[in-house]
Amino acid sequence: MNRITTMACLVCVTLIAAELGIASEGAAEEKKLEEDIFKAEQGDLKITFIGHGTLMFTWRDKVIHVDPVSREADYTKLPKADAVLITHEHGDHLDPTALELIRTPQTKIVLTRICAEKVAGGLIMKNGDVRTVDGLKIEAVPAYNIAHKRPDGTPFHPKGHGNGYVVTFGERRVYIAGDTENIPEMKDLKKIDIAFLPMNLPYTMTPEMVADAARTFEPKVLYPYHYGQTDPNELVKLLANDKDIEVRIRKMR
Repeated sequence: MNRITTMACLVCVTLIAAELGIASEGAAEEKKLEEDIFKAEQGDLKITFIGHGTLMFTWRDKVIHVDPVSREADYTKLPKADAVLITHEHGDHLDPTALELIRTPQTKIVLTRICAEKVAGGLIMKNGDVRTVDGLKIEAVPAYNIAHKRPDGTPFHPKGHGNGYVVTFGERRVYIAGDTENIPEMKDLKKIDIAFLPMNLPYTMTPEMVADAARTFEPKVLYPYHYGQTDPNELVKLLANDKDIEVRIRKMR
């Protein structure tokens, strides 16, 4: 087997492992996490980019984890959660071990009905639900595949199984898309300040699909995340003339 073939096989194994939630050797190594801070009168919003589809938000005295997964960080060293958002049941988004490390008796866990089969005591939200959780307005929005499917014809992410979330932090609205494609419901998103859109194949979107999605609702700042082996700079090129959308690249493979 030549070097190119070997590398291709390793990439395939990595993608399959991510979809199934299997941690690869060395994945739990400690790494320096990137952060961005958005200044605001009602409280600065700090975003910590943990990896893949995993994020952490800090606003005022609240810590909100999104899709915590053990292979992305050492959760014994991260702050406990006031709230946790889980987008769907796949192992690269739902990890009960990581969840238990950041959960306290007061932690509010927002999840889907399928996720609730693995996690007790959560607040179930379905597409279209709006709730106030620990003082934050949270909207559950659709997240699903239209084009990309498994060999048997079923979508990697069927409609109604997963959630994206729009979270309002003071005057800022943040859209965390979860695993989705550029679905028609994105036209209903309004006044999004910060958006996270997934960009890896075959499970979510191509750069072209992400660009199309972004043009649909025009976030002020766009972070591609969950992008696997896809080059995020392709998205930068595609949106180079869309001056109202700032694309920021962070380490979110």
